[in-house]
Amino acid sequence: MIETDPDIVRSFLSDAAHVPGGFAAGVAFPRTVEEVASLVASAETVLPIGAQSSLTGGATPRGGLVLSTRSLTGILLDQQHRRVRVGAGVPLSTLQAHLATRQLWYPPAPTYDGAFVGGVVSTNAAGAATFKFGTTRRWVEALTVVLADGRVLSVSRGDSIAVGHDLRLDAGGTTVHLPVPTYRMPDVPKLSAGYFAAPGMDLLDLFVGSEGTLGVIVDVVLRVIPRPSRCTALVECVDDAQAFAVTRALRERATQAWHGDGVLDVSAIEYMDARSLAFVADAAFAAAGTRRPPDSAVLLLVQFDATDQVDEAMTAFSDVLDGAGVSTDPVVALPGDAAATANLFALREAVPAGVNAAVAAAKQRTPLLQKTAGDFIVPFERLAESVALYRRAFEAHSLDYAIWGHVSDGNLHPNVVPATADDMERGNQVLRELARTVIAMGGSPLAEHGVGRSTLKQEFLRQLYGDVGIDQMRRLKRSLDPGWKLAPGVLFPA
Repeated sequence: MIETDPDIVRSFLSDAAHVPGGFAAGVAFPRTVEEVASLVASAETVLPIGAQSSLTGGATPRGGLVLSTRSLTGILLDQQHRRVRVGAGVPLSTLQAHLATRQLWYPPAPTYDGAFVGGVVSTNAAGAATFKFGTTRRWVEALTVVLADGRVLSVSRGDSIAVGHDLRLDAGGTTVHLPVPTYRMPDVPKLSAGYFAAPGMDLLDLFVGSEGTLGVIVDVVLRVIPRPSRCTALVECVDDAQAFAVTRALRERATQAWHGDGVLDVSAIEYMDARSLAFVADAAFAAAGTRRPPDSAVLLLVQFDATDQVDEAMTAFSDVLDGAGVSTDPVVALPGDAAATANLFALREAVPAGVNAAVAAAKQRTPLLQKTAGDFIVPFERLAESVALYRRAFEAHSLDYAIWGHVSDGNLHPNVVPATADDMERGNQVLRELARTVIAMGGSPLAEHGVGRSTLKQEFLRQLYGDVGIDQMRRLKRSLDPGWKLAPGVLFPA
């Protein structure tokens, strides 16, 4: 049941963060909940992994058993109630394709559709459309989880609600009282920052976002919705001020539409600053039907739903752009034009790909070099202030950088593009300083990528909740996993 062939094990020793030094005793590929329970009960330490798309090193093993969920691939659709039970090893792309045959859709999917459902739930993943649809947590209705001692927990939303800060878990005939941390989580649209905690919280929400440290997710019941008809538009703005003005107006129009007053139903707005666009090849602009914008320009990628009012929505969209003084016609992909839509999204993906290529080239000279990036979210009203802060900080330290991300919910990714080890170290120091300021703004330095084993992000988690909060998180983990068996070193040192 456990694969120890060195070549096979070697293929699981790194995740998308490319942190070196991964090692493991073996890899298992369970197909049922019973097999998962048996493996977990008998192992000394277990790291559950999915697609290993983690950007935080959370899916890089550090010994023990690697438990791959890739064989947990069941999909059972309840179309009448718009629910789907999905195995933890189902890629989002597979789930969306399955739903599409029934004209259904799972809304809060992150940008990378190769991520597995179990990983998406364990990090409370979110993406561009959080502005409209929220994060994964809002869409999870039930979970099957294997606890550290091998007990199987099946929990549905509403089964167990905390009384104050005391949460009860019943599994295998045993009742465990879980001490809910008392820290106050930032009031922002997306957050992947340790254990969810709130008075009167649902037990289900404890496992969503816990990064595999409290239990191994085997399957999930998700809510789904009718598949929307979507327009996508690429908007060229002269600078940040105009881009934020457009975003603010689109957010206002969207809120009105959700309340039945208007047709501009915006679900997502993506932001790419001038420095990030410099890393994109000319061919990507040409494929998207545009040309490379002027050096100071900013691009927005806007998605809005227009099921039966496309003309009216496009008119409202044009009114917003005119009101903000946008003079360049947008590039628009209408519903049904899959090729044009794909080309616009490919341009967006060319930004991180271009930055990663630049870092990879620098790694040829300095092998230990790594990309240095933030995953910051602030309340939208502090967005312009935060971006100006990011720029001043990087420029004060003479660092090359690029900023992009999900501007509609205030979540941007300020990236240092280091050429030397000194750049990387100074970049990390700048991010530490920025994290403190983001927290002071009421935001979070841990928005959608989680914490994992990144020492920098673990520092951010401690900045966010303080020593007392981290101690409370550790006490909660010990109540379910006293031997520190599950994902040791993830979220905080074992």
